[in-house]
Amino acid sequence: MPRRSTGVIAAVTVLLAVPVCLRAQQREPLPPEPTLERTIEAGESGVQEPRRKLVRWNEYDGPFSTLKFGAGILYEYAAYAQDEQSKQQFTLEPEAKVRDFRLLFKGRLKTKRDITWTCGVMYDGPTDSWLVRETGVMIAVPELWGHLFIGRTKEGFSLNKVMTGYSGWTMERATITDATIPILADGVKWLGYVPERGLIWNIGWYHDWLSEGQTFSTYDSQFVVRVAWLPIASETSGTLLHIGLNARYGKPDEGKLRLRSRPEAFPAPYFVDTEEFPADHTTTAEVEAYYRPGPLLIGGEYLVQKVAAPQAGDPLFHGGDIVVSWLPTGETRAYNTVGGYFKSISPARTVFEGGPGAWELVARVSYIDLDGGTLRGGKFWRFTPMVNWHLSDNLRLEFEYGYGGLDRFDVTGHTQFFQSRIQFQF
Repeated sequence: MPRRSTGVIAAVTVLLAVPVCLRAQQREPLPPEPTLERTIEAGESGVQEPRRKLVRWNEYDGPFSTLKFGAGILYEYAAYAQDEQSKQQFTLEPEAKVRDFRLLFKGRLKTKRDITWTCGVMYDGPTDSWLVRETGVMIAVPELWGHLFIGRTKEGFSLNKVMTGYSGWTMERATITDATIPILADGVKWLGYVPERGLIWNIGWYHDWLSEGQTFSTYDSQFVVRVAWLPIASETSGTLLHIGLNARYGKPDEGKLRLRSRPEAFPAPYFVDTEEFPADHTTTAEVEAYYRPGPLLIGGEYLVQKVAAPQAGDPLFHGGDIVVSWLPTGETRAYNTVGGYFKSISPARTVFEGGPGAWELVARVSYIDLDGGTLRGGKFWRFTPMVNWHLSDNLRLEFEYGYGGLDRFDVTGHTQFFQSRIQFQF
């Protein structure tokens, strides 16, 4: 048997064995999860608090703060089928690799004002190094209708970008947001929510004093505003309508910028790439809308970025996606009203409770255009149907097919993608 296949089988065996050994702790079914969550703590959006406790040894109640330890791992496989034009553009080979391995620590300070903290470290496969993930302090400020986060965090731009990769409906975010918005930034973010108005906002200012040289640090500084409105948000019917607008101004690191993105397949090379070019600043706008009538979720985002780069003809880049997600097992994906994002799926009855888990059927179309000014970074579109099997709050299997077209190097090639992922966290 090939060594790669043996590794995949071993990983599946280990991840499946952990919940089975501990299923006695999960035997009692829980009541339905609320469809609206109205609290928030320091930590990556949507994944930090599974409803069911897989283990109990990872919590400590100290004299000054609580402490909770968690971890997560993503293991992925991708294979391809290319037409002749695609083979002229890239040589693609099947590959399996660890996408992400992270350790998370968080807690709550025992103070009169609600203060929570988080610290995360992650093994980064492409660079074979350990990186500091979301790390900082969340302070409740009811006087400002919300919370302040100080430290390393998501900028707050784009609902799907705010969500952690463990919680999303697809394996990868839209190519345009991966190309234009850094995954993390160091600074201060104000998260606000006025429930009687259905109004949500994230306002952040960030600088690279501490992150200079990190792979995600492509900007010296950036200012981000996100405002969302919930005209419909019913806990009774499970119906939600989210409409949001995003704006961003950024100063590229050392006056140089490079936009690039993989084809929604992590082991693949960068399909679209502007290469590095001189740039003074970028101005970015995005609209987002999501409708969730119970187990069904329909939504999308579209982004436009204008770059002040006279030598490159002041290019304009754009792209977005449309997604449909349906849970035939009846669950409703919960939504956090303070952060303005959707959470991970929590099965009504997990496989380890004798249930089917939660099954999710997804279809998405995405598009990116990095041809602007004198730059020819390429255009790429992809159609992705996929199936997610959420065996429990902690374990998820993903099976994905994709068909995409790349217009670059004066050739238009088409590629089929065959992908799978094992995801485990506690």
